[in-house]
Amino acid sequence: MGGGGPKPEHLLVILPFREPVEELERIKRKHPNIEVTFRSLRFTDTPWKGIEEIPKEIFKDATILVTLSAIPPTREDCPKLELIHFFSAGTNHIAHTPIYKNTSITLTTSSGIHGPQIAEWVILTALAHSHHFSLLHSWQVDHQWGKGSNARILNSLHDKAGQRLAVLGYGSIGRQVARVGKAMGMDVIAYTASPRTTPESKHDKGFIVPGTGDPDGSIPSAWYSGLDKESLHNFLKQDIDLLLISVPLTKETTHFIAEPEFEILGKRNAFISNISRGQIIKQSDLLTALKKYKDNDPLDGGDGGGGIRGAALDVTDPEPLPEDDPLWDAPNCIITPHISGLGSAYVDRAFQVLEVNLDRRENGEKLINVVDRKKGY
Repeated sequence: MGGGGPKPEHLLVILPFREPVEELERIKRKHPNIEVTFRSLRFTDTPWKGIEEIPKEIFKDATILVTLSAIPPTREDCPKLELIHFFSAGTNHIAHTPIYKNTSITLTTSSGIHGPQIAEWVILTALAHSHHFSLLHSWQVDHQWGKGSNARILNSLHDKAGQRLAVLGYGSIGRQVARVGKAMGMDVIAYTASPRTTPESKHDKGFIVPGTGDPDGSIPSAWYSGLDKESLHNFLKQDIDLLLISVPLTKETTHFIAEPEFEILGKRNAFISNISRGQIIKQSDLLTALKKYKDNDPLDGGDGGGGIRGAALDVTDPEPLPEDDPLWDAPNCIITPHISGLGSAYVDRAFQVLEVNLDRRENGEKLINVVDRKKGY
């Protein structure tokens, strides 16, 4: 009695990319019990949109769904569905849906795959600001070998060695940024929602790109935690030079960084990098903090005015950012259109997370990167 191998499965893949032939063939070779269907979704400026292009009938036989944002409208449309794997690091973009709120379908994310490329973006933009790259590039455009009057600007440059990197949200992305920052000589401190008081609690239990991150949580010189403002403010008071915002967007973290937080960060004129979600920052307060610094620029004899020396934003509120939004012209602000996580390895790594879970699922083991609906991530 028993035996017979794994049960038949139907894997439905709906993505706004070309068909990932190599990755799907790899899955079929390793899991011959899995039937695979691929459906392309039109890519738009906002890839969370486009579900209207997918007829709901396509979900009825699927047991596993791989998607960025296209999910069944209701449980009745997907009676066999047991697992949804998202190509994103978070699921806040579908948290309002019946599938998220009213079902117990297991949801997993691709958290862990974004660390290498996003860490490079964070360091790239931080260095572009501190090394006055826009000024240097303007010299090249003008065919000029520098300008003597700007020597004082370049002489004011502070390298990263000895500076403090504060990681607000010490997940896979934050850990890789910490790894790179430490290699540059920075001191790293970490902030998490819940306390990490034991060595085991500091371990990264999600997907890890080999050779990256901080698997055992040994990089930070200090750990802080909490979702209340008192705990957050204690963290922000630790003489921060570069604040990385990498927390998930939840009810608690919406406008987590606003005027009171900018006032604390402004005492050291910190630089802020946000690769999470735009709503975590109260954007109007960020604008004020940037202008305060610009109006009291130390290069012009000022004292920084208690403002923010600069910001790098890969996310904004809203997205896309309207053409007439004042954030575009904010002083010392670098804006990119939510692309820091993209790269040639993205698709393959996202499927690697799925493959780990397919193996675990067949063996009756605990899955990785499972979304906790109560926490929101």
